[in-house]
Amino acid sequence: MLGWRGLKMHSEHQFWRERKIEFLSVSRQIKKSNILMPADFIAHHISMPRETLPILAMGALFNNTLCVTLGSDAYISYSLGNLDSPDACRQHEKIARQLLRMLDYKPHAIAHDLHPDFHSTRFAAQLGAELDVPLIAVQHHHAHIAAICAEHQLDNPVLGLALDGIGLGVDGNAWGGELLSVNGAEFQRIGHLQPLPLAGGDRAAQEPWRMAAAVLHEAGRNDEITQRFANQPAAATVALMLQRGLNCPLASSMGRLFDAAAGLLGLCETMAFDAEAAIALEQAATRYINTKGWPLALKNGWEMNHEGVLNLLPTLLYLADVQNAGLETEFDVDYGAAIFHATLVAALADWLEQASQSTGLTDIACGGGCFFNQLLTTELHRQCNLLGLKMYTAQTISPGDSAIALGQAWIAARKFL
Repeated sequence: MLGWRGLKMHSEHQFWRERKIEFLSVSRQIKKSNILMPADFIAHHISMPRETLPILAMGALFNNTLCVTLGSDAYISYSLGNLDSPDACRQHEKIARQLLRMLDYKPHAIAHDLHPDFHSTRFAAQLGAELDVPLIAVQHHHAHIAAICAEHQLDNPVLGLALDGIGLGVDGNAWGGELLSVNGAEFQRIGHLQPLPLAGGDRAAQEPWRMAAAVLHEAGRNDEITQRFANQPAAATVALMLQRGLNCPLASSMGRLFDAAAGLLGLCETMAFDAEAAIALEQAATRYINTKGWPLALKNGWEMNHEGVLNLLPTLLYLADVQNAGLETEFDVDYGAAIFHATLVAALADWLEQASQSTGLTDIACGGGCFFNQLLTTELHRQCNLLGLKMYTAQTISPGDSAIALGQAWIAARKFL
């Protein structure tokens, strides 16, 4: 259950009908305006497929940007970094008010993340009260896909593949490996990665060995954790936490799968900077592929059930067993990283093909920080082409969280269409 702590969400059908009546007259006024967005805080200008009412979008927690729409144009601020310090939060508020001053009209809605505790959500509530405009909460991964749709001017239903670290789902759980059917302001979750427990919660996102330990636990090999990670003082504690389910929230996160693979291969057990494990894994795979080519995907390297849940545990256990066999040279680790990438791409292509057959959708919008990985992006694009699927990824904007504001704005704008 999501506690909204007093945030008033204006979602009644009568309200939206009344707001839509204003659309035509305001659009005509916008066409006549000559508003210039100052370049000192605007990083991107995106032409969207339709004219919309003015929307202010507050962005994500990490790599925060803000976005304002005007007519068929979206203006995205430069990145403010993470909203985890007083200075960053103050700058966020300053840019929001600067964007509002650029409009001749107050926004018709303010869009924000679904998470009630983000600073951007709380400030959205403050602005909404000040301006007497409605708030629209937007799910994180829906926003990732909507940003791709806005950039590529996709105004039709699409399949959305959102792969990143984490984002709050509509069910109150942590999402991050999502297959969505998206139609503008609406979406349906038609598949997701098999969730893994995050031992220690957020701590698991900084220590990939904990995700590797979670893989062993899920396979019933909890007793291997302390031996494999004997250099980690918390190994015994983590094994016990996993066994008892203490402070181990589940997450369907692709980012954490990359962490698990890097941890199992010994490439990165603890991270000094964001995405260090995923970068190390991609670099190791690239070394192998550049000299030997792509390896074959593992046969039976993934499982998929009738509910669209994709399980890559067989691939991760293969990596664990390779290390158990004593393959410790750099070449072998690089091969393991390449095998992970090859099998992951094959599994995702299979997932998309089955979803396309069941929905009839052939346009695939792909967003989320995992698409910074060029091996994943390039090879999945090639395999989608072979399947007759059209894959769209970020070109001008980032695939990561700095695009969330654009997606929020597009979704909120579509509420009025």
